[in-house]
Order: sequence, then C-alpha cells, then structure tokens
Amino acid sequence: MLESICVTEKLHWPEVELTRKSMLNINHKLYSDHGKSVPELSKVILRNTFITGTSSYNVLLQTKEKKQHLQKQSRHGQEKKTLKVSKASTAFHTKDNYKKKSCLQSSDGLFARRKSSSCLYSTKPSIMRCSQSISIRGSHLGLLHRPKTGLKRRQGISNVKKEKETALSKPETNEGGTRKKCCILNAIKPSNVEREKIKFFKSEFTYNPQFEYTTPARPGVLEKYSHASDRFLQQAINIMLRALKKYGSYEKFEQATGGSLVPKKQIRYQVRKYMEREGCLGEIVVHLSEDLLSRASMTVVNGCPTLTINISTAREQWLEGMLKHEIGTHYFRGMNNSQQPWNTSNGRKKYGLKPVNPTEEGLASIHSVLFRKDPFLWRAALLYYTVYQASCMSFVELFKDVGQFVKDPNTRWDYCVRAKRGWADTSQPGCFSKDQVYLDGILQILKHRESIDFCLLTSMGKISYEDVDRLKDFAVLENARIPLFLQDKDRYMRYLEKIMQVNALNDAELAMIID
Repeated sequence: MLESICVTEKLHWPEVELTRKSMLNINHKLYSDHGKSVPELSKVILRNTFITGTSSYNVLLQTKEKKQHLQKQSRHGQEKKTLKVSKASTAFHTKDNYKKKSCLQSSDGLFARRKSSSCLYSTKPSIMRCSQSISIRGSHLGLLHRPKTGLKRRQGISNVKKEKETALSKPETNEGGTRKKCCILNAIKPSNVEREKIKFFKSEFTYNPQFEYTTPARPGVLEKYSHASDRFLQQAINIMLRALKKYGSYEKFEQATGGSLVPKKQIRYQVRKYMEREGCLGEIVVHLSEDLLSRASMTVVNGCPTLTINISTAREQWLEGMLKHEIGTHYFRGMNNSQQPWNTSNGRKKYGLKPVNPTEEGLASIHSVLFRKDPFLWRAALLYYTVYQASCMSFVELFKDVGQFVKDPNTRWDYCVRAKRGWADTSQPGCFSKDQVYLDGILQILKHRESIDFCLLTSMGKISYEDVDRLKDFAVLENARIPLFLQDKDRYMRYLEKIMQVNALNDAELAMIID
C-alpha cells in the first residue's frame, strides 16, 4: 500500500551535528544520558505506538482535514508528539520545513548508519532529534495511534519482561549441569545463626536452635540432601580414633598439624605466592571472611572466579593444602572443563557423563592433606560422621555426641550447624548430607588410585574418574592447566600411599565396601 503513495518531500541533513544522545520512554518523556551510550530503542515501544503501515497511509490522507485543527493546537502549545514507524524502506520529510511534516522511518532509511538508534521529539514542535546526529525539521502531523490496543500490548510486553527477569534471577547451572554451589549454600545458610548460637550457649547446650532462612531452599533440594549413608561410617570413626590416639585430643591435633592462625596480611601474601607459582595471578578475586561455614569456597561472582577464605580457620600449615583444594583442583578443573564438548548441561547428557561428585570433592580433599607430615583425613571423617548422626538426632543430642571427638564448644557448634543447615526446627532428626561426599570420594579414588591417570582426570575437566577412559578420545587437551603438585607423578603416588598408611586403610578393606 505504501508503494502507491506519491511522495514529494525530501530528506534534510543538518549542517550542524547534534551529538547529544537521548532516548524516549513509553510515556514520551525526555531523558538525556549526558554522553553515555544509549541503549537500543525498543522495537516493541515503536510497534505499540504505531501499529501498521496502513495507519500511516490513512493519516496522510487526513492531513488536509487536520491541518487547521493542528495549527490551532500549536498556538496553544498543546500539540501531541508522536513517533511513527512503518515498514517503508525510506524516510520522508517535508520540503517546507515549518509548514508540514510526514516521517516514515525504517532501518533502510533514517537509521541506516547504525543497527539501533534512539529518536526523540524535542519540546519544540518543529524539531525532532535522533541519536545518529540526524535532524528532521517541519511541523507536526497528527499521526494517530490506538491507545487501547497499544496499552494491551504494552501490558503484554511488560509481562514478558517480568518473565524474562524472573528467568534470569533463577540460579544458573555450573559446568557439571547442576545448580551452582553458591546458590545452594546461600539458600541453606541460616540468617539468624549468631542469635541462635547465643541462646544455645546461654542454655548450657540444652536449647535446640530454630533457624531462619532469607531465601529457603526448595523442598526438592532439601529432599535430595536429606538422606545420610552409613557406608563408610566405620572408616570415619577409625580415622578419628587413630588421630586421637596419637595426639590425645582434636585441639592438640589441630595445633600440631595446623599450627597457629594466620593474620590477614600473611594470608594475602601466601595466596599471592601460590597463584604466582601456578601461573594464575590476577585471574581470581580473593575475599577474606569470618562467617563462612566452610574453611574456604571457590565460586563465580559476576562472572569472576572468587576465592573466599575463612580467616578464623586459616592455619599456617593448612593454608597451602586449602589452596591446592580450591585453586589447584576446583579452579583448574573448571578452567579445563570450559574447553570440553561436555561443558554444558546438554553436552553432559549427550556424552552420558556421570555426576561430578563424589570425584570432584574427593580429589580436592586428598589434595588438602597432600604432602603433610601426618595426612590424617580427620575433617572428611568428622563431617561424614556428624551428618549421619544428625539424620537421627536433634541438635542438642548431636552436639553432645560429637563431644567425644571434639571438646571445644565453638568447633562443635560449627560442625553441628553444617550438618543441620537447611532445617528450621533442629529438635527433629534431619541433616544436610552433602558433606558426606568428601570421605566418599576420597575412599573411591584411593581404591582406584593405580588405574587413574590423575593428570588426565584434571585435564578433562569436571568429570568422574569412571568416565576418563571412555571419554579421553573426545577430550580437548591442548592448553590444559595442570597444577605443579600433579606434575611429579612418582612423588604424587608415594603420598597417596602415605595417606593410606596414616589412616589405616588397605586395599582389601576398600574392595569389600566399594563396588
């Protein structure tokens, strides 16, 4: 229909470039960004205001009838400012700059210089400004639109935007196709933990904390991690009893094997030196915290790998192992995973990958104690034991039971909160069982240590040790990042044997309890 219109107006290019960028909102109000980049003017807004090319044609036919009325409105400063977009391939403008104007804009005409633009009518009826420094002059033409339809469409668009925002606010998935750790851990972290700790200590350990959560985890998540296993319970108890037999108490074991707490300045220095050695300095944001339930956590915040360290548990002889755990294992495997064909949820399904845990946390936990003089698997054992007991005990009962291994009430509190997190009423039996994956993964990897290619396991990213042989032909191994402690295979294997010996583990026993 537009092809039948006889156009006699010409496009006017201004002699002076108008550089101030502005944008038009839905209510046709003027906003200036004072030099900042201007986002693309929503095509939806334009579509809502001007429905079809047919409307433009009808308006042109009504020009003469409306001319007198419009001039009267212009004298009283009550003209309506509207914007018109049609499917025409050219922009038309009046030859007489101050008498009449018809503007039919398209991507091939007025906005041909850029992919997106922002058009805006000024407060003066004779000037329209565009972010492309294009000026069109002329009097306003009464371009009509259908407000009811536009309103409905704007409401529909608003709903769509809300749906998109909701979708974006949902937790993302990590390379393993599972919910990001930070989302789960944030959801199950009590918001009133300090207040409940005060009540618990004032009651002389007889009050069951009532935890509250800012954003409670979904029932499905809690259900997934509510089932504890006793598969390695005896091994966990034996490991702790063996350590207590040698050191007398957990507190003495902690002091002898961990050393003194490290001040913030020294933590930053050691982290920097470690990252320099591993060639990742400047790649990771480091945060120091006092309220982290774990000793450290590697997450992704705003697209940046972020290492958060709990300064209240950072001991001089344990700090290196923590960095091997978080950076040498989690970070490097994550980086290597990003170049694999299974680096997405769909990719993992396509190649039939097994869950990344317990391999991921088991491998990282082995690296935590690697090269220690006495590489006891105490923490993994106590976490496994505490979770199992929490599944059949109240908080008060659990706190008392853990006392046979840990005397310090603050340390016991931390372990019990980890096991009971996610639950509101801790007087009831219940647990968060994820902490059992550490010992589970350690024992499975130790059982198969002779057949696992640990460099390949790291190079292939976030995969289970069970998938290495099957998928190695599909792996992208160029530029794979391997931590220094893995590059001396003989030394690495010798220390795996030492871990077996110190914790009184043997192959026959592992073969019986692991399929």
